[in-house]
Amino acid sequence: MNLALKEMKKNKVRFVILGSIVFLVSLLTFIISGLANGLSQDNAALIKDLPAGQFYMNEEADETYNLSKIDSSTQNDMLNKQKDAVAFSIQMGFINDEAGKQQSVAFVTATDSPLFEKVKHEEIILDSSLKDKGIQVGDTVTNNQFSGKFIVKGFVEQKKYSHAPVAYISMEDYKEIYRVEEMQLVFAPNADASQDYTGLQAFSKNDFLKTISSYSAEQMSLNMIVWFLVVISGMLFAIFFYMMNVQKIGLYGILKAIGLKTSKLFKMIWTQMVVITVISLALSIVLSQIFNQFAPQGMPFSLSLATTTQLSIVFIIIGFIGATISGIQIKKIQPLQAIQQGEV
Repeated sequence: MNLALKEMKKNKVRFVILGSIVFLVSLLTFIISGLANGLSQDNAALIKDLPAGQFYMNEEADETYNLSKIDSSTQNDMLNKQKDAVAFSIQMGFINDEAGKQQSVAFVTATDSPLFEKVKHEEIILDSSLKDKGIQVGDTVTNNQFSGKFIVKGFVEQKKYSHAPVAYISMEDYKEIYRVEEMQLVFAPNADASQDYTGLQAFSKNDFLKTISSYSAEQMSLNMIVWFLVVISGMLFAIFFYMMNVQKIGLYGILKAIGLKTSKLFKMIWTQMVVITVISLALSIVLSQIFNQFAPQGMPFSLSLATTTQLSIVFIIIGFIGATISGIQIKKIQPLQAIQQGEV
């Protein structure tokens, strides 16, 4: 421990440079992870906020929810057998506000359930993001395919689907707009994959999210960037300590010659890695949480403490692996040979 800290004091510039790079890489990783989580919520908060369970859609829909139609008799049978099950439909559309401006929304309707907002005929409940567009409670909005007018009865927080604010309407009004009688999906909370129904395909929540257009591609791209940055941090430690070790072959030879065990030298490298990583992560966590609180309004950014903790642990593990790989050469050092070819 003392040997590791003394060396860090002696070579401050080198370790500050490494710490600065790790700080920048980890900060960028936290920010991109926050963007990934934020976009995930912006894309599918309506589904992600539901409890664990099974989603059912028609097998012939080819895993495309808006092509799914569930027969009314099958739907009634499922709702009677499955506790708290709910049938619902989602379709992208638009509303016209009182100023005549079109606002893109995801229309949602459902059977009676506490999981979805309950609305009456010619009523609508909107995601709160539409407040920024000037829509208020009591306003009247319209849709070109609907013969009546909707009265805005309230707002809900963070209910998005496919990056569009959700608009809850009654089943009667939904059927008039889209000229359909069947519902698209049935959701059964706490159900498992063993509960099959003829003609229906079951999905877990994660599997159903993958059927949402753009969700998988969007999340895969951002997560690949995050893990790529994590791997880069491990490579930085491996390269840095490898170069340091090459320069100190002679010193290590003398230390081994006087009886210092190889395990002690490894502990020195690990101590230096932990000190650098912890300080760098602490600074990047503070800045990323400040950014989380003061991110521009409208930016889909969400960085939870759990995600930050998980990434921090991964950074430490990757750093440990990188530092250990670089130290393998220490084990191979022969004291006499190292003293002859190295300089102290």
